[in-house]
Amino acid sequence: MDYDPIKRQTGYIFNCCRPARILFYKMLDILLLRSWYIRRDVRKWAETAPEDSAILDAGTGFGQYVYFMSRLRGNFSIKGVDVKADELAICERFFGAGRSGGRVRFEKADLNTFSEPLAYNLALCVDVLEHIKDDTGVMGNLYNSLKPGGILIISTPSDKGGSDVHDEGETSFIGEHVRDGYGRDEITKKLLSAGFSRVDARYSYGRFGQLSWRLSMKYPIKMLNIGKLFFLVLPFYYIVTFPFALLLNYIDIHSKNESGTGLIVKAVK
Repeated sequence: MDYDPIKRQTGYIFNCCRPARILFYKMLDILLLRSWYIRRDVRKWAETAPEDSAILDAGTGFGQYVYFMSRLRGNFSIKGVDVKADELAICERFFGAGRSGGRVRFEKADLNTFSEPLAYNLALCVDVLEHIKDDTGVMGNLYNSLKPGGILIISTPSDKGGSDVHDEGETSFIGEHVRDGYGRDEITKKLLSAGFSRVDARYSYGRFGQLSWRLSMKYPIKMLNIGKLFFLVLPFYYIVTFPFALLLNYIDIHSKNESGTGLIVKAVK
């Protein structure tokens, strides 16, 4: 399944003007359940965070979390890094030094080598580690980049079908993944070995979240892989499915998932 090209094309469609980009960010926040979890944890962190906190968005992609955090508090400084120069150029044009007052920056960087010792109070790594072969090395780099007491928040697929792989011999729904998902104990051990003092790994995308993901992401992407004309059908599709996906996301984030296809991990330095 060609997931990454479809994702890029969708991003470009909403790059025609600033209001369209903001609408795109809002849509991602609503449709993507992981965004519900990440934004909730970031808000909780921000309640007691230092006024001049520095934040790293490691694998910033479209920059939706940078946008969210830049509006959360006016004196946070935020840096988004990614290996994709085209995505970063779009983010730089959208934010601009004038709009962010210089608080928001973007940089092309490979997380395999990126390290800024003791620079950040918070680091996000959202749906990134499953794309990187040397994940333990990246965890170590992120640990080194955090200040003492700093927090790393991770979203990643679990090994319970997180890449839509449920049986032996199946291939991932997302072909860019180098691993199908993490076990909760596995990622905890890796982060502790990287130096983190405490790790809390929780399941996301439980029974309700999985159904929401199929409605809001999997089925639309399957349609778009058939032909680009389905872009014209999507608005009508979402008019029907959006209320159900919204309700399912709400139930999932307010449930204690004993299992799930996603993991939300908080690691403390």
